[in-house]
Amino acid sequence: MADQYRADLLVSCLHDRPPELLAALDAELAHRGLDKEIRVVKAGCRGWCAQGPVLHVQPDDTFYVGVQPADVPELVEETLVKGRVVERLTFRDPATRKRVHRYADIPSHRKQLRIALRNCGLVNPESIEEYIALGGYEALAKALSSMTPEQVIAEVKKSGLRGRGGAGFPTGRKWESARHAEGEIKYVLANGDEGDPNCFMDRALMEGDPFSIVEGMTIGAYAIGAHQGYIYLPFEYTLAARSLQAALRRARDFGLLGQDILGSGFDFNITLRLGARSFVGGESTAIMHAIEGKPSEPRAKHVHTTDKGLWERPTCLNNVKSWAIIPEIIVKGGDWFAEIGTERSKGTQVFSLAGKINVTGLVEVPMGTTIRQLVFDVGGGLPKKRYFKAIQIGGPSGGVLPAGLLDTPMDYETLAEAGSMMGTGGVVVMDDRTCVVDVARYFLDFLRDESCGKCSTCREGIRRMLDIMTGITKGQGSLADLDQLEQLAKVVQGVSLCGLGKTAANPVLSTLRYFRDEYETHIREGLCPAGVCRSLSRFHILETCSGCGLCVKACPEDAIIGEKKQAHMIDQDKCLRCGACREACNLDKIEIVSPQAIAMMPKPAVVAVKPAAAGRGR
Repeated sequence: MADQYRADLLVSCLHDRPPELLAALDAELAHRGLDKEIRVVKAGCRGWCAQGPVLHVQPDDTFYVGVQPADVPELVEETLVKGRVVERLTFRDPATRKRVHRYADIPSHRKQLRIALRNCGLVNPESIEEYIALGGYEALAKALSSMTPEQVIAEVKKSGLRGRGGAGFPTGRKWESARHAEGEIKYVLANGDEGDPNCFMDRALMEGDPFSIVEGMTIGAYAIGAHQGYIYLPFEYTLAARSLQAALRRARDFGLLGQDILGSGFDFNITLRLGARSFVGGESTAIMHAIEGKPSEPRAKHVHTTDKGLWERPTCLNNVKSWAIIPEIIVKGGDWFAEIGTERSKGTQVFSLAGKINVTGLVEVPMGTTIRQLVFDVGGGLPKKRYFKAIQIGGPSGGVLPAGLLDTPMDYETLAEAGSMMGTGGVVVMDDRTCVVDVARYFLDFLRDESCGKCSTCREGIRRMLDIMTGITKGQGSLADLDQLEQLAKVVQGVSLCGLGKTAANPVLSTLRYFRDEYETHIREGLCPAGVCRSLSRFHILETCSGCGLCVKACPEDAIIGEKKQAHMIDQDKCLRCGACREACNLDKIEIVSPQAIAMMPKPAVVAVKPAAAGRGR
C-alpha cells in the first residue's frame, strides 16, 4: 500500500492533543502538490514522552522532536523538498549536547532491544495491512497449520517467557495447566489495567500495536483450547479502546478472528471489557470479578484460576505485553527468546522511566541490564548534573535501592534479593535532593487509597504505617517508631490477601534497610537533609553567595533580601520552604538547615530589592 509513496511521515505523541499538527502537515503537502507522493501516518507511541510530538521521516530515518504546527512549512521545505535537515528540531543527546539526526543513531534507542514494542510508532495501529506487511499473523498461520497445541505450549515453555504483569510466573506452565484443566469451556484474558501512577506501557502497546495482542491471544486460545477471550482495560483509555475495537473488526474482516480461522476449523472471538482504573483492579481475580459484573476485589486463590477462574471455568490470564511477545516466539522459536536475558529471566522488559532522569518515557531492554546501564546509557543520566541517590523499581510497591547497587542486574530474582521487585516495570529515579522518607510516605499514601479494604491487615496496616511515616516527616517521630514500622511492614507483607498488601511494605522495608540514617536524621536532628519535609527544612544562603539574583526571581513570596552582587538572605517569616530558590541557584549556595539552627541565626533587616522584570512565577 505504501509503495506508491516516496516517503512516510510517522507522527507520534499526539495523545490527548488536538490534531492541528496532522492537519497542518496534510494542508502543507497538498499546497505543494506532494500529497500523492508523501503520506502522513498517525503512528503509535514511541516512548518519547518529554520530546513529543515527534515526527519520523521514512525511509531516510530523519527524526524530529517537539514538532509544532508552526514548524511544518519549514520542515516540508527543507527536508522533503531540499533534502536538508532542520537542525533545531533534531534530538539533542543530554550527555554530549550534540544533535542527532537519525533515529537509529540516538543513543537511548540504539541501546534498546524492542520485542514487545517492536511495531509501536512504526505502523498505523488501525491498519491490518501494515501489520501483515511487517510479518504479522505469520505466527498464527504457522501455529494453526503446522503445530499442535502441545507443540505451541512446548515452544513457549522453551522460551522461558514469564508474565510481564508483575508476578513473573512462567507463561508456558500457566498455559499447560489451563490446557489440562477439566472443562469444555475455557477462557483467555488480556490484562490491560495498569494502576501505577507513572506507568503507561500497556496503554501505549494497546494504542500503538493492538494486532500483536490479538494475534498472541488467538495463538494462546488455540494452545489451551479456548474459544472466547476478553481484553480488560480502564474506560479512561479511550484511544486504546478505539485501537483495539478497530483491530478486532479488521481481524474478523480478514478471517483472522471468528469462525474457522484461516480454514483451520478453529473458532475464537475476543470481547473488550472496560472498567474503572485502579491499582488493585489489575489483580487477576479482581479482573475476573469485574468482567463478571462484580466489584473489582481480589479473592484468596485457594484454587488456581487456570482450574477455576472466570465464571468458575479454567482461565488463562496474561498481561498484554506477554500476549504481544507470543507471535515473535512462535515465528523465531523459543531458543531465540531464551538466548536473551539472564539464566532465570528471559527476554526483554519494558520500563517506564520517570523522576530525575533526562530521557523520560518507555524503553525496552534485555533482562539483566544493570541499573547503571538503564539510568545512564539508556536514560541519559540525571539532569543538571545532580548526583544519583536511589531508584525505585516495580511501581508503588517496589523497593528503593541506593547508589551502591547501581551495578545490580535487573531480573526477577536479583531485584527480589535486593528488596525490590520487577513489577510492571515502573521506574522512578531520585537525585541527591530527594527525601527517601517522604518517597516511602508518598507511596504508602497511594497504596492506602488503592487498597480495596477487604482484609484488615492491608487496610489497617498500611494506614498505621502511613501515620507513623507522616509523623516522622513532621518532626513528631521517635527512634522506637522505626522498630514498630519494621514489625508492621513484615506483618502486612506476610498475611495480606493479595499482591497489593504483600508488596505494600517494600518501600518501607527497603528504605529502612538502605537509608536508616536518613530516618534517624529526621528524628534525632529534626532535619530533612534533602529539604523536602517542610516542617524539618529551612533554607539558608551561604555568605559566599555572589548576589546574582536568580533566587530572587524564583521566590514566589518576595522572601529573598539583598543588594545585587552581595550575599542575599532569606526572610524565614515569609519563606514557604518550597525550594524554588535552591532549584534556581546554579552555584549551590543555598543549604538546608534545621528549624532549631535557623532560630539561632540573626534575622535579616535589609529591605528587599526586586528587579524591575523579575519574571517570577508560581
